Amino acid sequence: MTADGSPGPVRVFVLGASLRADSLNGRLAALVARLVDEAGARADPAGLRDFPMPLYDGDVESAGGLPPGALALRERIAACDAFVISAPEYNASVPGALKNAVDWVSRVRPQPFKVKHALLVSASPSMVGGNRGLWALRVPLEHLGTRVYPDMFSLARAHQAFTDDGDLADPGLRARLAETVGSFLRLVEADTRYVCLQRRWYEFLGDRTDAAVTERSEE
Repeated sequence: MTADGSPGPVRVFVLGASLRADSLNGRLAALVARLVDEAGARADPAGLRDFPMPLYDGDVESAGGLPPGALALRERIAACDAFVISAPEYNASVPGALKNAVDWVSRVRPQPFKVKHALLVSASPSMVGGNRGLWALRVPLEHLGTRVYPDMFSLARAHQAFTDDGDLADPGLRARLAETVGSFLRLVEADTRYVCLQRRWYEFLGDRTDAAVTERSEE
């Protein structure tokens, strides 16, 4: 909220979901954050390495609660209007560290995923561009109530795709990524800034208080 009472720019958390330094998905996340800012929104970039946490273990949670890394990640997601994940593909699926982070954050109440829009992007040396991993990543996020943007972006042969300054060498790919980010931001702005569009139903089984009945809540 700005000083004059207006909502201000859309805030977007941009997560590079690889633990490796100078990873391809870290580069893609940095480019997306730049495009978010260029479009007039406000990016909050981070890497998965910024949120250390152990493998999920119910006994660990019972004994000591949620780890600080999971709580910090939850706060960064909750503070923004939407989030972007740039995720590598491991064996045609979600990287274990990323899935583990989602699992930990989902244990917070209220969990932050169910009220957010998300854009998924990936970068891979393969010709598939990590697209199969993104389809797998949609499953837990949509289960948790996230409204995942339909148009995902996959960058194939990513090891040859970036310029020295972190942009994309192919102008057509760069334009398509910019248009995807811009369209996503316009959707988020419409959904979060205009009251007439803010009536929606969500269903998340983890929210229910009665074991026999799924709790529904109208926002």
